[in-house]
Amino acid sequence: MFTPEVFPDQRGLFVSPYQQHAFTGAHGAPLFRVAQTNHSMSKRGVVRGVHYTLTPPGTAKYVYCAAGEAIDIVVDIRVGSPTFGKWDAVRVNPKEFRAVYFPVGVGHAFVALADDTVMSYMLAAPYVAEYELGISVLDEELGLPIPGDIDPILSDRDRIAPGLAEAAAAGLLPDYERCRAIERDLA
Repeated sequence: MFTPEVFPDQRGLFVSPYQQHAFTGAHGAPLFRVAQTNHSMSKRGVVRGVHYTLTPPGTAKYVYCAAGEAIDIVVDIRVGSPTFGKWDAVRVNPKEFRAVYFPVGVGHAFVALADDTVMSYMLAAPYVAEYELGISVLDEELGLPIPGDIDPILSDRDRIAPGLAEAAAAGLLPDYERCRAIERDLA
């Protein structure tokens, strides 16, 4: 996670959601060469994910919330990882402008807590629909932090996504060592 310095004044504020020197200091390496940027806008209650990219080719992401508010969730779905099946979550919004880095092979989900929540993504590789896979964000074994007052609004794709155990049994999950090798090649 990265929290940039925010410069407010009587006009509003200025912030740089990505700063190479700060990212390199926190991560130990510079961010990947950006191949594509995306924005999604969601209404309150939208839950997207858990999405990941087929590996190879794999991709890394740098994500922040430009408007609204969300719970951004990182899920380690890399088979062989010491943290396989674990997740972490952070509240993101345009007050602190926290950004979250998603290494190659790690799953991404978020819960929109406000209408018109805009999530901004920088990707290491272009989006290719047929390379995109998913794990059910409602998988009870994962126990992701969806607030009780949210009635999840899911896409058809996310609604039918398999649970983590089912995806693992079907051989759909990325391999930890392969992901680490791809990640090293991004720098």
